[in-house]
Amino acid sequence: MTDTSGPAPIRVLIADDQRVVREGLSMLVALIDDVEVVGVAGDGAEAVRLAEIHRPDVILMDLRMPDLDGIAATGLLRERLPLSRVLVLTTYADEDAIVPALRAGARGYLTKDASAEQIEAAIHAVHAGQTHLDPAVQERLVAAVIRSPDPAELAGPGTGGRETQEGRETQEGRDARKLPDGLTAREAEVLALLASGLSNAEIGQRLYLSHATVKTHINRIFAKTGARDRAQAVRYAYQHGLTAPGE
Repeated sequence: MTDTSGPAPIRVLIADDQRVVREGLSMLVALIDDVEVVGVAGDGAEAVRLAEIHRPDVILMDLRMPDLDGIAATGLLRERLPLSRVLVLTTYADEDAIVPALRAGARGYLTKDASAEQIEAAIHAVHAGQTHLDPAVQERLVAAVIRSPDPAELAGPGTGGRETQEGRETQEGRDARKLPDGLTAREAEVLALLASGLSNAEIGQRLYLSHATVKTHINRIFAKTGARDRAQAVRYAYQHGLTAPGE
């Protein structure tokens, strides 16, 4: 007797804190012939709990969720269910979201403007063990790598790239010593562009950051510097020598 049954469907779990998004994705993914939706979760903790129950092949994971966010949930899933592969599907496509998500173990990264065909292709690719990145995400990731310092430079001259006491210091540590009031290197970069007169949208375009991420950085800058508005932040940037070159 010949077995005419086909391969088992790809089991997918969907995690998103917005109900309308969860339901829409569930209906869309269920239309894919060889895919089965085995559960939906409203936050990262529920995603981990349901994944341990249903053992999905692929988890469509939002990033910004209450209680336990998508990055933390991805890290837990990599430890507990290494055979379940996470495909990020989020609004955010800046390096502050992309890099931590990939480091946590995500095998794919799409933004929510992806088409049904792109989501289907990404599910199949991730299920097959491949890495699948949205083209815009790839571009931002390459830009982030290009901006990163050479590790040999961090070791200092004359060390031949070998680790020394100075060489073990990270770039973040060096920046923390140079920057006032606990500003991070990224916040200083945003502040310099703000001081040069760029709008939030222009800062986002320059640094490949989403509008929401730029606003978050600016709010943190205001909190750390005590600035109440952009004018005070600009004054602070000039007082502390944090303006962009040529300003």
